[in-house]
Amino acid sequence: MTKKALILGASGGIGGAIARHLSNADWAVTGLSRSTDGFDFADPERVDALLSDLDGPFDLVFIATGALETDGRGPEKALKHLDAEVLAAQFRTNAIGPSLVLRHAARLLPRDRPAHIAALSARVGSIGDNRMGGWYGYRAAKAALNQVMHTAAIELGRTHKQAICVALHPGTVATDLTAVHGAGHDKVTPAEAAANLLRVLSSLDVAQSGQFFDWRGDRVVW
Repeated sequence: MTKKALILGASGGIGGAIARHLSNADWAVTGLSRSTDGFDFADPERVDALLSDLDGPFDLVFIATGALETDGRGPEKALKHLDAEVLAAQFRTNAIGPSLVLRHAARLLPRDRPAHIAALSARVGSIGDNRMGGWYGYRAAKAALNQVMHTAAIELGRTHKQAICVALHPGTVATDLTAVHGAGHDKVTPAEAAANLLRVLSSLDVAQSGQFFDWRGDRVVW
């Protein structure tokens, strides 16, 4: 049986690379994106309509959406830079949007076989690993996403006994944004990041559902 994947944010660097990687491995890949399909978390009704029209179930649902900058505003460096609209935009993109997807998870995932649902998070969303400060909105939104994924894993585990629901940190991926905000970090290409993340997913078992892993497969503290 051909495996099916749903990639949300399929026009982005990591999302597109995951879609290509799986297509090359003979998966049937469905991709949705804001630029191609109008899959925009600012329009919840459109998100619900697009997800409701899908013909599942999917062996993998990968939420590859997210944003470090919103409306051209980069991460805050200090408390004095906090702005209500920027904070709201960060939460809409990085936490509320993926939560809208998870509302459909029970229908999108099979109940009779193994399946994965994963969301791109970031190590800076870890409270325990925060030693530098700054980046308030992005950190807080990713921390919220991590909690949503952990909680969803508990609920899905009651009905989808073989489902694995996790948050993933891809490392620093070479993009225009990381050229500005990723100084001093080793970078990988989107293709390398996709291969790393898919390898991690394939190595997990149900007992690890609800956790947060980096691109090496190491667990990230909350």
